[in-house]
Amino acid sequence: MFEWFTEIKWEHLYNPQLAIDSLPFLLEGLKITMIIALFSMFFALVLGTLLGITRMSKFWFLRWPARLYISFMRGTPLLVFIFILYYGVPVLGVQFSSAIVAGIVGISLNFAAYIAEVVRSAIMSVPRGQWEAAASLQMGYVQTLRRIIIPQATRIALPPTFNIFMDVVKGTSLASIITVQELLYSSRLVAGRTFDSMTMYITAALIYWVVCIVIGHFQERLEKRYNRYLSRR
Repeated sequence: MFEWFTEIKWEHLYNPQLAIDSLPFLLEGLKITMIIALFSMFFALVLGTLLGITRMSKFWFLRWPARLYISFMRGTPLLVFIFILYYGVPVLGVQFSSAIVAGIVGISLNFAAYIAEVVRSAIMSVPRGQWEAAASLQMGYVQTLRRIIIPQATRIALPPTFNIFMDVVKGTSLASIITVQELLYSSRLVAGRTFDSMTMYITAALIYWVVCIVIGHFQERLEKRYNRYLSRR
């Protein structure tokens, strides 16, 4: 019944020795991947927080541009946007110093839209009574956000924000299309040299998986620490 399973030539599917020999080269690509991911996430957090707050502004000339930006970025593929930045923007006279910079800019601008929605939903999840209590204490809008709303919204926003960070890490693979030598690009180089694409792509997938497991571990620890801090208060 399981003869087909025993007849599979597993060495054609995955070559452990090739994976081990190629690991140092792949880890060099992983360094570039993490550099892009960390910088992109930082800028996406800054821009996304501003967009999320602006998205709720009572002034239409602030609210509608933010809504339009978020709608455009969420409604277009990241790969298309990276192509526009890397191949289209130079036509306007704007030249990126490297493909890595173009990748960071593209990923940051795209994922900022998703961060904005996380920020907006987290702030809206804070009970309205918190705003009213702050108003009774004659606290201004900015002070209310900084001292009351954002600390509570942060706990709510942690899980989806870490999920977005995982997506950012995986999204860096699209930078390989513009010749950024990150993890996937490095895997393709080895696959082209050894003619063993399956082994290299499976190895790359496993490395991405391990990175996301580590991110998830930090997420759990941060959530526990934050919840413990709130309970002490």
